[in-house]
Amino acid sequence: MTKKSLRRCSLAIVFSILASMPTYGDVPVVQPFPGSTGQNTENSTGPGAGLPGSSTQTTEPAASQSTGNTANSGSSVSTGNAANTANASNVAQPQIASEGAVLLDAQTGTILYGKNAETRYYPASITKLMTALLVAERTNLSDTVVYSKTATTNMESGAVTLGLVEGDRLTVEQSLYGLMLKSANEVANGLAEHVSGSVSGFAALMNAKAKELGCTNTNFVNPNGLTNSGHYTTPRDMALIARAAFQNDKVRKVTSTVSYQIPATKKAGARTITMGHKMINSTDARYYPGVIGGKTGYTSAAGNTLVTCAEKNGVRLIAVVMKSKSTHYADTKALLDYGFSVKGSGNTLTQNSTGGWEKSGSHWYYKRQDGNKAASQWLNIDGADYYFNPDGTMATGWRELSSGTWYYLKPSGAMARNYWVESSGLWYYLGGDGIMLKNTTTPDGYQVNGSGVWVK
Repeated sequence: MTKKSLRRCSLAIVFSILASMPTYGDVPVVQPFPGSTGQNTENSTGPGAGLPGSSTQTTEPAASQSTGNTANSGSSVSTGNAANTANASNVAQPQIASEGAVLLDAQTGTILYGKNAETRYYPASITKLMTALLVAERTNLSDTVVYSKTATTNMESGAVTLGLVEGDRLTVEQSLYGLMLKSANEVANGLAEHVSGSVSGFAALMNAKAKELGCTNTNFVNPNGLTNSGHYTTPRDMALIARAAFQNDKVRKVTSTVSYQIPATKKAGARTITMGHKMINSTDARYYPGVIGGKTGYTSAAGNTLVTCAEKNGVRLIAVVMKSKSTHYADTKALLDYGFSVKGSGNTLTQNSTGGWEKSGSHWYYKRQDGNKAASQWLNIDGADYYFNPDGTMATGWRELSSGTWYYLKPSGAMARNYWVESSGLWYYLGGDGIMLKNTTTPDGYQVNGSGVWVK
């Protein structure tokens, strides 16, 4: 066989192998280092040759080539245009005392802040947001819930209840208020039985819904959040659940209500119940303007947990705090203050000739309006999220920004979303919020394992 024929044969084999892989557009080859400090390292051989980190090519922010100006971002940003904007380029990240926390942009699904975002915690009663969402989706508010002996007994000591007993009847609407304001655990059980016939059957619906919403590290075994070793979620997953819950009109109405009257039942007269979430009540010192709903939780195992939805000037945020020791309200306020600053909310910073992209050697930087370089922070520039290292250099490649939570920043610096990355022959998928998926099925139907690797 001639050399020319051998070369054609080799090329045919290569194209055959490539054709057998899923095709997802721009898929650079990079090397993740789980357990590392998140320093960017990229391959300089194979299909990845020429990406940042190699000696053959420099890729500019958002893949835009310099034309002699300082730099370009996205498709049309230049530093000499006073009309260009970057959101909150000088906002310090919040100091959160709770063990786990996430701040989510409810419109885009972007995680604006995470602390142990993928760590499993007991959720306690914030579980009831998922319960309320399923009930709202699967029942009519006027339906009657008949409470059984199973639903109203055999709960752990100290569990909050509405005082319901076997044979009590409430409408679904009344029950939802008892669930979310009083955080009544027997009400959660009764609603679960009403929807699916049993607590275990309802738990299966909860887990299916969690998967549908993109949760990757959640398992529910009951509708109330009472302690069980198999009942857990993460701040990131809980934020996704809350996002869906607050999009539901029925749930949002109930969780924004300060007080509600429950009618008389067998062992109790008519009584008024009040919302446990203090940031919703305008008469409370912890009131936060803009809060439109939320749910509290507490068990000795879970500590304080808190989910809050707030909206200002068209910006809606979801704050999740888990495993707190009585700092849940202060931490939530810090998260929301940070989020509204980052998202602008009337405070969008306008870049002028003193701010924008700059390049030094092979590295890109971003100068803020105050003249200082962005460092140790996220910036949203022209709709793309960028991360800047402590030394100010624009980050690329894999980043572990909290324990076990991996992101991938493209050679342009933009965070990858709904995006496949190949590394040493292994494929990884970054979800809509930028986090690498694990132990789940990707939106395009591929299974990834606990390390995030596509299982072929």
